[in-house]
This record gives sequence, C-alpha cells and structure tokens, in this order.
Amino acid sequence: MNYKDALTYIEETGKYGSVPGLESIKELCLRLGNPQDELSFVHIAGTNGKGSVLAYISTVLQEAGYWVGRYISPTISDYRERIQVGGKMISKEGLCRHLETVKKAAEEMAAEGKPHPTAFEMETALAFLYFKEKKCDIVVLETGLGGSLDATNLVTTTAVSVIASISRDHMAFLGDTLAEIAENKAGIIKTGVPVVSMEQEPEAMQVIRRTAEEKGSRLVIISKEEAKNIRYGVEKQKFDYKQYKKLEITLAGQYQIANCILAIEALFILSERGFPIKESALREGLKKTVWKGRFSVIAKKPFFIVDGAHNEDAAKKLASSVRFYFTNKKIIYIMGILKDKEYEKIIAQTCQMAEQIITVATPGNARAMPAYELAKAVKEYHPNVSAADSLEEAVEMSYLLADRDSVIIAFGSLSFLGQLMTIVENRHTIRRDSHGRSEEN
Repeated sequence: MNYKDALTYIEETGKYGSVPGLESIKELCLRLGNPQDELSFVHIAGTNGKGSVLAYISTVLQEAGYWVGRYISPTISDYRERIQVGGKMISKEGLCRHLETVKKAAEEMAAEGKPHPTAFEMETALAFLYFKEKKCDIVVLETGLGGSLDATNLVTTTAVSVIASISRDHMAFLGDTLAEIAENKAGIIKTGVPVVSMEQEPEAMQVIRRTAEEKGSRLVIISKEEAKNIRYGVEKQKFDYKQYKKLEITLAGQYQIANCILAIEALFILSERGFPIKESALREGLKKTVWKGRFSVIAKKPFFIVDGAHNEDAAKKLASSVRFYFTNKKIIYIMGILKDKEYEKIIAQTCQMAEQIITVATPGNARAMPAYELAKAVKEYHPNVSAADSLEEAVEMSYLLADRDSVIIAFGSLSFLGQLMTIVENRHTIRRDSHGRSEEN
C-alpha cells in the first residue's frame, strides 16, 4: 500500500459512518495487542477550545524534554497532522505500514460477522500503534465526538482528564440539552484520576461535579477571572497567573487566556503525577505554542485571519474578539459552513461587524453548504453579501475590497481553511518574488 492508496482506503472507510460506542474499538485494539495500555495519556474533551488546550499542553511537555504524542481531529492542511510525535507528523511510510496492520484486523472482524470498524476507530487504533512504536512518554489525546462513547475513551491509563468549554453542538449524537452533552463529555473522567475543567454553564458544571464525585476524582475548576494584568494583542498576549508573572502566548483571541489557564492547571497535575515541568519550560512552551486555524493571523496589511468558528458558541467568541481587537476597522468576512451546522445562529452572531460578506463552499465536501445557498441565508441578516465560485475568487474579492488597514476574516468549517490558507500564502509569496521584497515590511 502506497500513500495514495492509503488515503483512498481511509476515504472509502467513511462509508461505515460514525458509530458511538466502544465495543468495536475494544475488539480492534485487542487484536492489535492493546497498544494503548502501554501509554500514558492526557485526555481532552469539550466543544470548543480542546485543540488549543492540547497544543499548549503538548508544546510545554516537549519543551520540558518529554517525547510527546499528539492525536487531533479534524486537521487543516494534511491528513497526517492528526498523528504527531515530537511535533512531527507521522511519516507516509509509518502511516501505510500501520494502516496495513489495522486494515487486516478490521477485515478479519468483518469476515467473522462483527461490525466493520469506522474510519475514526481505525485511525485511533493506528495512532495507538504508532505512539507505542515511537515509545512516547505521554500522549495528549483529543476526543473526536463527545466523550463516554468516543473511540478514544478506550484508554484506561489517563494521567489527567481535561474538559474544555462545553456548548451545544453535534446534538444528534450527544443530546439536546447542555446537561446531556456534559454527561457525554464527562465520560472521560476515570476513577481516581484528577480532572481539570473550564468553568462551565451551571447546568453543565453540575454534571461534571457529580461525575467527579462519583468517580472519586479530584476536580479543579478554572476561572478566567484568575488571570491578572492581562495585556491583549493580536500577535502577542501577556498575563499573570498565580505565582507566574508576565506569561506570554502568541495565540490570539480573548478566550485563549482561559484555554491557557486550563492547560497550566493540567500541567500542574502532571507535575504531581510523574511529569515534572520547570518554570522555564512552562514559559517557553506557552510562548512557542501555535494552533493553526484558531483566530490565526496569516498575513498583515491588511490583517488576514482564519478561525474555525463552526458552532454558535465559537461564533459568539469570534464576534467578541472581532469587536475587542478591531473596533472601527473595516471588516470583510469569507464565510463557509457545513449544511448540517446551525448556520443561521452562526450568521446571526457574527454578521453585524462586517461591511462585506463573501460566502464559499469547501470543494469536494458533500457536507458543504453551497455558496449561493449560504449567501441567500446571510442576506436575511446582512445586505452586502456575495457568493464566490471558488476559494481563489473569494481571496481575490476580499483583497479588492480591503485597504491596508482593513481586516479580512475567514471562518466556519475547518475543512476549507487549509486550502484557503495555502492560497493566501502563495499569493504573498508571488507578490514578494515579483517586488523583490515583502509588502508586509
């Protein structure tokens, strides 16, 4: 199996859908020798922010000298981003080799009349095999969907459980109320294992407190109010937290301060549980943390920002950050949303700040809402909207509408942001080459 064959096979396994439950992943990993049992995990669940929290934790651990595995989804630019060790993506050779092993086990299960594992179950098993092969000291593991019935919840050797911000998303799988969704997310809490949680809405917080108590797990709840002397910025932010003064992060967005504190508290617990971290490693790791596609600045003059705000809560946070950082600036949106999301709520939360909105659809994604359909929905809330026929056209339209002091913000589904980022970066590379210097200097 070569890399192209591997990606084709993974795409084909999408036909098995998304099936909540641990029975299939347990059987698959049993046939692979239960590689997950030989690893230690930081397990992260939540609706928004879990990827950023994962990035902070894993970068600090790497800075502290640990050999760290990362498991994330979805990805922005390359399929292999979802499985990383030491900050590097799984090799094409490693992916193909381990996929052969997983495929064989999955086909044996199907031949015996058992359900064929889903794509996510196979990817998760493959990741465990790779992390074991690479002898990771610790793996920072992000749930795919929910918590209790997510394939990643097979793990039993968790060092700390982390619950990021919980809001309403994926209701078809996780429940209609915040309490039901929180019940699912809290399913990652293991008996006797400490858990760190963002301060949640009361309905969700009650569920997490009760679950932690039932499992005999120490619960640490963080509040963003505990951060002091905050100096916000689009390219750099500083704050004090507990004994640490002037901590610095480069991730933008007001909400990143809370995500960072959540990560710090998880790192405190890891230090107690066999993974000591010096202050210098904490500071340097936080400063070095990057997380593409989350209020990320990818170009300047004008600012071009990309953000994966794909549900109502994330849209609220995006709108808040736009108001905070870019008051009195001309704002241009490039918006692309999947048709199974609550697109009207996302539009309602964000549209008022924009002078012009350009809608796009992710090329080749069956779940993508067509650009003209999305433009029609936006028109109900905002008069200045245009549908672009391609991502390239959307980028060119946005630059034609912008001046050097404007702000272009592309947001919605992560599925189109990777391609769009490449288009913007290539555009700037071409302009630098043609002028002999960067226009951003």
